[in-house]
Amino acid sequence: MMRRPCSRLFGPGLLALVALALPLAPRAVRAAADAPDAADAPIRVTWREALERARAHNPSAVTAAQEILRADALVREARAAWLPTLTANGSYQIINAARTFETVVTTPQTQWNGNLLLTVPLLSPIAWANDAHAQDSRGVATASAEDIQRQLAAAVGRAYLTVLLQHRELEVAERARETAAAHYDYAHTRLLTGLGNGVDDARAEQELHTDEAQLQSAHTALVRAQSALAVLLSEKTLVDAADDAVDLSATQADAGAADAASRRPDVRAQQARREATAHLRRDDWAYYAPSLLAQAEAFKETATPLQPGSGWQATLVLSIPLFDGGVRYGIQRERRASDEEARANLEALLRQVSVEVRAALEVVHNSDDGLVAARAATTAANTAAALADKSYRAGASTNIEVIDAERQARDAATYAELAADTARQARLTMLTATGRFP
Repeated sequence: MMRRPCSRLFGPGLLALVALALPLAPRAVRAAADAPDAADAPIRVTWREALERARAHNPSAVTAAQEILRADALVREARAAWLPTLTANGSYQIINAARTFETVVTTPQTQWNGNLLLTVPLLSPIAWANDAHAQDSRGVATASAEDIQRQLAAAVGRAYLTVLLQHRELEVAERARETAAAHYDYAHTRLLTGLGNGVDDARAEQELHTDEAQLQSAHTALVRAQSALAVLLSEKTLVDAADDAVDLSATQADAGAADAASRRPDVRAQQARREATAHLRRDDWAYYAPSLLAQAEAFKETATPLQPGSGWQATLVLSIPLFDGGVRYGIQRERRASDEEARANLEALLRQVSVEVRAALEVVHNSDDGLVAARAATTAANTAAALADKSYRAGASTNIEVIDAERQARDAATYAELAADTARQARLTMLTATGRFP
């Protein structure tokens, strides 16, 4: 039996519909394949949740909190050196035979002893100074922990804003792909109906594939941004941004350099280090001062003719350091050098804060102006793309103008999103520089 041609079985109209559907089928299959599994979807967190999770789980924040506890423990250790101590001792002894002298037992064969020893430092300058220095170290640890929280919050904020940017870039790439697909479908339809030409069809297909490649690149960039945010939050899976926008409008010019220095945790941490080194240098006298120790002991033991069975005794011990081989002079020089270093670092940080605040304010103004210009360029590019498409469909031009206009619209939209991210990042930098964030 002879087979009839397909055109006789289905007709030219149905073949044309099939031909129009073929370019759309691969995209539908890819869209279904690219749909993420619900089990593998990233967890979504808000801006505040991201900051709280980083503060609770990030290793740097956890370590800083433990350093505060460690410094507090060192304070207790240093304070114990000038507080009273009470010690209980006991012993039991047996020898081969009792010791006698002219039939008098001077040392029994078995002996036991128990005593309580109370030691009270009455004058202990070095211990007092070490206690004060340990408290200074605790203050430094607390201020350093706040500074680490600030640095961590700034890093989380930038990573969160980067995720938002990549979402916007992905939306731009998807819109460009959809526009290119519609243009390719129209050019391919014209080719099948005999109204178009192969050059227009090939150019439209090339632009479609280019937009699809850029769309996949946008997906990759989003995954990388989500991964960076997950690392900062110490999560085991990707983390996505749940907020569509973040309000960073609190950065205004009323935050001067002096106010910023009083609010910034890194400045407070450096000031605490400077005060600690100044106190160390001030307390050099403790190594030249005498110390006075009081001891009281009560005992009960095996009585002998030469030793009572119970009793007590008290002792005062006065120590005056006369010569220690030069240790005190070495400590004095070391502390003087440390104090000068801390002073220089504090002055440098204060100058840096002043520069950062002024630069951040200028960057905010410039980025806002750039964002306005970028959005205006996007509007103009979209208008030009619409007019080019309308002209092409009316047969007044080729699709070269359409493809050029679509590319410029895509680039303008991409640059507008970059400008918006630059403005957000600039405001975050201003908040950080003025001590208003987190």
